[in-house]
Amino acid sequence: MSETTPVLVYMTAADPQEAEKIGETLVRLKLAACINILNPMQSLFWWQNAVQSEQETVLLAKTQSGLVEQLSDTVRKIHSYDCPCIVALPIVGGNREFLDWIASETSSLQADS
Repeated sequence: MSETTPVLVYMTAADPQEAEKIGETLVRLKLAACINILNPMQSLFWWQNAVQSEQETVLLAKTQSGLVEQLSDTVRKIHSYDCPCIVALPIVGGNREFLDWIASETSSLQADS
């Protein structure tokens, strides 16, 4: 995968306020071209030797593969969870104009790195 391959980063947050703080930070720093916030979402997961059930908020970030590590580091610094969900999925196709827009809105930071 190339450094400029568009990716979708799936993340969860404790609530809409935390999701908005994370999303605004990522867009302002040009680590993501766009963030979608979906609320509420019910999560079932194994944590501390038991099944947990919690409402969470989902964030979907559009960025480039070369920025995923920096995006992840930034989220971990401001996230309330001990082990936040941050996973990147390659975008294998779509509206070329939109994919080009992702590149144009995130490439300036990558060039400065």
